[in-house]
Amino acid sequence: MRDVALAPPTMPPALTGGLADSLFERAEREPALPLAAYRPDASADHWVEVTAAELRDEVVDLARGLIASGIAPGRRVAVMARTRYEWTVLAYALWAVGAEVVPVYPSASREQVEWILRDAACTAVVVEDEHGAMTVGSVCAGLPALRHVWQLDAGGLAHLAARGEVIPPETVDSLRRIVLPDATAVVAYTSGASGRPLGCMLSHRALASVCDTLLAGWGHTAAPPGEQGRILVFLPFSHVYGLMVQGLCVRGGMVLGHEPEVTEAALSSALRSFRPTYFHAVPSLFEKLYKTFLRTAQQSGRGALFERAAETARAFAAASERQRLGRGSGPGMELRLQHAVYERAVYRRLRAALGGRVSRATSGGSPLSRELSLFFEGIGIYVHDGYGLTETGGGITMQPLGREKSGTVGQALPGTEIRVAADGEILVRGPSLFQGYLGDPAATMAALRGGWLATGDLGQLDSEGYLTITGRKKDVIITSSGKSVAPAALEQRLRLHPLIHQAVVVGDNRPCVGALITLDPEFLVHWRAALALPGDAPLREAREENALREEVARAVAAANSAVSRSESIRVFRMLPEPFDVANGLLTPSMKLRRDAIVRHYAADIDAMYAARAPLPRLATEDPALWDDTDDVLR
Repeated sequence: MRDVALAPPTMPPALTGGLADSLFERAEREPALPLAAYRPDASADHWVEVTAAELRDEVVDLARGLIASGIAPGRRVAVMARTRYEWTVLAYALWAVGAEVVPVYPSASREQVEWILRDAACTAVVVEDEHGAMTVGSVCAGLPALRHVWQLDAGGLAHLAARGEVIPPETVDSLRRIVLPDATAVVAYTSGASGRPLGCMLSHRALASVCDTLLAGWGHTAAPPGEQGRILVFLPFSHVYGLMVQGLCVRGGMVLGHEPEVTEAALSSALRSFRPTYFHAVPSLFEKLYKTFLRTAQQSGRGALFERAAETARAFAAASERQRLGRGSGPGMELRLQHAVYERAVYRRLRAALGGRVSRATSGGSPLSRELSLFFEGIGIYVHDGYGLTETGGGITMQPLGREKSGTVGQALPGTEIRVAADGEILVRGPSLFQGYLGDPAATMAALRGGWLATGDLGQLDSEGYLTITGRKKDVIITSSGKSVAPAALEQRLRLHPLIHQAVVVGDNRPCVGALITLDPEFLVHWRAALALPGDAPLREAREENALREEVARAVAAANSAVSRSESIRVFRMLPEPFDVANGLLTPSMKLRRDAIVRHYAADIDAMYAARAPLPRLATEDPALWDDTDDVLR
């Protein structure tokens, strides 16, 4: 077992109260400082900015309404809404009166909503719209603790604030001052990818410690010197990553721009108009950005130029990485000249898609591929790949400044310890660990072993303490020959191909590894248009399908080049529809429900293994490494 504890360069001061204190203290020190922003209309380029004093006053008014409605310290209130300004106001109002926030995804099913509201014994729930109200209404008969349902789009918060006019503002201040750091602030439910969601109890201290540690060591990178940071948040506050970003902005005095829409058009408009200085996202969005860049370039006849520029960006970033790690002299003269040419012709235009001011970003939620990390670094946006869990209150690793290593999730945060057990499982200990699973001491004892959290993730620590995530322990596939395969790396490499949207590697008790693949609908339309095959419709469609299968087979072969022969994908099947929340194949946090996918596509998986066809090989592959039994279904 390898044990690495990173000695902290600086440690943030110890928390003495609750999360709401930082807002009130900021409003006292810098009342005119902009602290939040929102668009009054989704299509508008105008952002309404809210100062620290204005945000505090709204929080106090709402907190008075909560008190008048019987929301006392320790009561739990669920919030079931997208990432909008009211979410932040409501969260800080609840924390100000000592109540606990229970985030619920607005896309959660009726059964999930009922389970969470009952398990947490919620006194009230805030929904966004009529759909949310109807979902809660359909289950509230079985929820005896539920007393209130407030709807944002129906003026629920304004009604609450009006109700609280009889409560003196001093009452809010009195309640806020008795909130202790170790009081529970959030009960965040796990994704439920492999069973009932579990309620992770997170204290004010746990949530604040991550934010304060990141701000102490990396806060100055959020904006150019002398400028206030601007962070556009579209990540759901229903997930601990979104809550962490919210805390970073409020505690760090940055402008928190709220964007509830996550469509490509809405995000593009928000990024151009808000112009963030730092970018927080998940790997799937960075993958989507890359594919959009490529598709746009190809549609304008500049596809070859983009691909050359992308290759130069990765080469430049890799050489720069070797230099900062003391393993090389950095980019040579020819590479520097090429990079400078593409900077003027390509890279600055790509950065403009993120508003033109972002030079650093963070990716979380799942590992980011090294190829994508190098690409974004090469175009001038270094993406820190971090690691954390709901049970850790957010991030627990970060890339050390000046010694970033792509392909890893960095090193343990100051004050946090990471171990890798003999079976490869990552164990974590530190100040941000959760208090336990609500009402489930057995699950808590199984996860916490002598103060160490058993994460369920597999990883490796190198000699310098950099952590690499290799997969989930429960996702490991055991083929009929006894070979263990972690699917994450293969799935990640498959998604790098612009045509591939999602990939699930299968193969438990099968003779070889297989994959279920869904296609990116937007890139597929572009790919079909660019193919432009001649002939009548039936013949053209048949040739087009053959070409599509050949292209996906080449993507599979490319992914196989990164793993051993016994781990490589031998069969695959393209599916007609994506995995999503609506069909029950994704969790509300967009994680794959692997067991559900395997059950849903059992017949397709059987057929996939029953049929065989020759595997296209890469030109760089050694034919001697393959035999006639190696094949892929196309």
